[in-house]
This record gives sequence, C-alpha cells and structure tokens, in this order.
Amino acid sequence: MSEVKICQLSKALPKYYRSTKEIIPYVNLWLSDQDDRFRRKVVKIFEGSGVDKRYGIMPIEQVFTKTSFEDKNQVYSEEVKKLGLAALQNALENSKWHPESIDFIITVSCTGIMIPSLDAYLVNALGLKQDIVRLPVTEMGCAAGVSGIIYAKQFLKANTGKRAAVIAVESPTATFQLRDYSMANMVSAAIFGDGASCALLSSHEKDEGPRIIGEGMYHFYDAIEMMGFDVTNTGLKMILDPKVPETIAQHFPSLTHPFLQRFGSSIDQVKHLIFHPGGKKIVQTVEDLFGQLGKNIDETRKVLKEYGNMSSATVLYVLEEFMGKQIPEGDQGMILSFGPGFSAQRVLIEW
Repeated sequence: MSEVKICQLSKALPKYYRSTKEIIPYVNLWLSDQDDRFRRKVVKIFEGSGVDKRYGIMPIEQVFTKTSFEDKNQVYSEEVKKLGLAALQNALENSKWHPESIDFIITVSCTGIMIPSLDAYLVNALGLKQDIVRLPVTEMGCAAGVSGIIYAKQFLKANTGKRAAVIAVESPTATFQLRDYSMANMVSAAIFGDGASCALLSSHEKDEGPRIIGEGMYHFYDAIEMMGFDVTNTGLKMILDPKVPETIAQHFPSLTHPFLQRFGSSIDQVKHLIFHPGGKKIVQTVEDLFGQLGKNIDETRKVLKEYGNMSSATVLYVLEEFMGKQIPEGDQGMILSFGPGFSAQRVLIEW
C-alpha cells in the first residue's frame, strides 16, 4: 500500500488588513449608542483577544456598513475565487507541480455560499484535468481544513501515484452582523480574520513530506448547538457557546489517547502539536492540557496573533509553520481542530 504525504503548504491573504488597535475606534463608533459599560466590555474583549492583526476581503468601512446578505455574499464570491486561485498557484509553484498533475481537488469554506463551488472555478482558471475529482466541503466550520486533509488522504490511499489539493478559503468578515449585539457576535468579531491556504498531498513514491500515519473524527453527543451559524436575512449569524473550552477539556482524554493508541503511538511520542487557534480561551484550555504533558502550542499562539482565527484555513497556517522547520526524521505531529457538530478532527503525521 502506498504512503500518503503532505508535500506543500502555501497561503494567500486579502489586500486589506488592520491592527486590533486600529479597529477599536471603529468598534467604539459602532457601539456608541449602546450602554457604556457594554461598549467598554467589548473593547476589552478585542484588546484581550490574543489577535494583533487580521486581514479582510473588504475595507473596514464596508465591514461596518454592508448589511445585506446579498451584498456581503457578492464580495465573498468575488474575493474567494482570487484567494483560492492564489493559494493553489503558490503551492503549485513552490512544489514545482504542474496543474494537470492534480487528480483530486477539495475546496473548503463555510463563510459564504457559491454554486458552482470554488473548485469549479479553479478547474477553469488553471486548466486542471477534465476528469479531476471534485469535493466541496461547506458545512464543517473551523474543523474543515483537517477534514479536507482526511478526505484527501483516504482518496490517495485508495489511489496510488495520485496527487490532491486541499484549498481552504474563509471570510468571517462577510458574516459580521452589524445589528447583532450578542456576546457570540462580539467575541467572533474580536477573534476572526480572513485568509486562504492550500495543502498539497501525494501518494507518488517520488513526492516528499511528512507521511500521514492515521486520521479520525470524534463526535461529541448532544452538542449540536455549541457552534455554527443561523441563516438569517442579514447573513450567517454566529453561534458560539461559551462552554466550548470546558467541553473540550472534559473530552480531551477520550479524543486523544485512544486515537493515538489505534496507530501505535502515544502522547509521549507526539513531539509537535498542530492545533487550530479557535480563540484565546480555547487556546489557553488546550495549552494547559498539553502543558501538563510537557508540550507547547507556541505556533498556534503565533498564528492567532498574526492573523486571527480564519476558520478552516487557520490550522493549515499552523501546519505551514511546522513545514518550514527542520524537523528530525521520525518525529510525530498531531493535527487537531474542532468544529460544528460538535466534533474534533485529528491527523497523525510523521516526518
């Protein structure tokens, strides 16, 4: 049986960006007609978010004025095509792969609606092969970047000598709700940013990269309402239960140890933790859990600080940090992300 390897990670970012300090005056203006104590609390959420800067598909003035679903989704549709194309092109150029060598394309996004999906546009834009297998993943939220890697791995395991591209493009900016003063909207506005990433995987013998040892999903029972979107006339309205970090902590042993044991590994053997930065509290919770085991998630904190939470694309940014390091042969890493369902997605890799 062929081994499946992760060969390349490349990102693409929108042209607009602001530091959190630059955004706070807009937040104050936005909430100027709200209770002063509430406004100050929201500003503190932004200041304590662990995010220094974030990118956006539209200028900040539009973020605070575009209110209709149609307006925001139109910008989303235009911009994700550009970002997805740039991320895939960057990955292909860096790996020196020809576009026609891709056999399977997975596109991942949950922050807007496009039919045809992004992958169809990429087939035309890059002249991908006419019999390429397409899979759009649209409703798995922050976990979908890892989900895409899992689906690509399973396709490649069954098809020796093939290549796959996973492209995650997200714009939480397009889901911002101007008239929603719920704490879920405030927290999501403080932590989310826009971005795109592409992962190239292969079951070709000649292609190199860390190999995937195992993958798996873990579904939390009776936790449907913890995370997701409500579809409203003004767009996708964030659902974010404050009990998410606590729930992760409760299930942590169950979702890590049996998974690693299944593939002949253990937490002691996992040297590198490639964790999705869902937000400061989730990062702190997981850091505390891993810290007790002598591990750190410094790269996760770095990505959150520099880009914010870009939903499904973010964990791929963390993985790119590791792909750029000189990691000793034989070292193992675990990719971990959480998303609506409520679920955890895990991939075990070895350099």
